Amino acid sequence: MNKVILMGRLTRDPDVRYTNDEDPLAIAHFTLAVNRRARKDGEQSADFISCVAFGKAAEHAEKYYRKGLQIAISGRIQTGSYTNREGKKVYTMDIVIEEQEFADSKNGVAAGQASGSSGGYETDKDGFMHIPDGVEDEGLPFS
Repeated sequence: MNKVILMGRLTRDPDVRYTNDEDPLAIAHFTLAVNRRARKDGEQSADFISCVAFGKAAEHAEKYYRKGLQIAISGRIQTGSYTNREGKKVYTMDIVIEEQEFADSKNGVAAGQASGSSGGYETDKDGFMHIPDGVEDEGLPFS
């Protein structure tokens, strides 16, 4: 079984590119900073995990995700390798996202980081996002 579940914050805005096919496919790459349970010398440490999303999941990341946003993902580990320009073999490991959702608190991203963690929409007192009229269901994160 190959199943991974993570929750962390985006270290930067997702890098989204589209294939040059007749029917272009979105591919989003981003890194999650995932806190470790154990603290070293009383300080929090984190792992920085490379993630990739395809298709609708990538389009969702492009539209809604910003640096500092906390998300929860599940997916699978995928490894690979390539030879770099210096002729050395480089090994890679990515989490291929199968499911993703917002995990930020009602107040959103920590002060000083990206604002608009809810895609620029305001939330009510219960933390629910107000979705404006005209937003298609297929663009929502929980469809």
